[in-house]
Amino acid sequence: MKTAIITGASRGIGKATAILLAKNDYNVVINYNHSEEQAKALVDELTTQGLSAVCYKADVSDETQAEALVKFTLDNFGNVDLLVNNAGVSASGLLIDTSTRQINETIAVNLTATVLMTQKVARGMLSNQSGNIINISSIWGEIGGSCEAVYSATKGGIIAFSKAMAKELGYNGIRVNCIAPGIIDTDMNAHLSACDVQNIIDDIPCQRIGHAEDIAKAVLWLASDEADYINGQVLSINGGWNT
Repeated sequence: MKTAIITGASRGIGKATAILLAKNDYNVVINYNHSEEQAKALVDELTTQGLSAVCYKADVSDETQAEALVKFTLDNFGNVDLLVNNAGVSASGLLIDTSTRQINETIAVNLTATVLMTQKVARGMLSNQSGNIINISSIWGEIGGSCEAVYSATKGGIIAFSKAMAKELGYNGIRVNCIAPGIIDTDMNAHLSACDVQNIIDDIPCQRIGHAEDIAKAVLWLASDEADYINGQVLSINGGWNT
């Protein structure tokens, strides 16, 4: 069996990805930082079905904790075949009203964590001359979002980082790709009113917002042999919104 680490996997896109990967013969390591109850419930849900899943608490924006997560995975499963850098926080509001603390936190969780986790798993992948890294960005990383400048900057940074690492690691059998979701029905967008959501839907050619499972299916495909010539790419999953 292959082994996958999914950061921020206790809910939303991470949870849907963990479920789908587990059902497709992956050992899944469900990383969480704050949502311990949800993470353990997800592990119970999967193991009850005879699937392979464990959870591990780590703030992956901290180097020591990121390294410990990778070590835990190697100690338990011997290898990391797939890393899904999904952990993230939203940050909305006018830049002039955004505190330095919020700026630093958004950069740390969204971008620094992606860089650190990639660094830690890449060492083992280089030894094996194989591996997949999939980074979750955002539509705002592609086109920018008003009142989400810092968030957009971090997600744009993930895209640039993914392209750079695809070049750096590709010669060693390691593919790095990026997924840029549009609006997805997760807790991160729970602050939107029903009217806000409907206005967005009206602008989406597919006439619905995305589901976490839409992103999970893309992760599974990008990690598969069917996508073995896909490297350094950004897969935009947004129903045709803002394209």
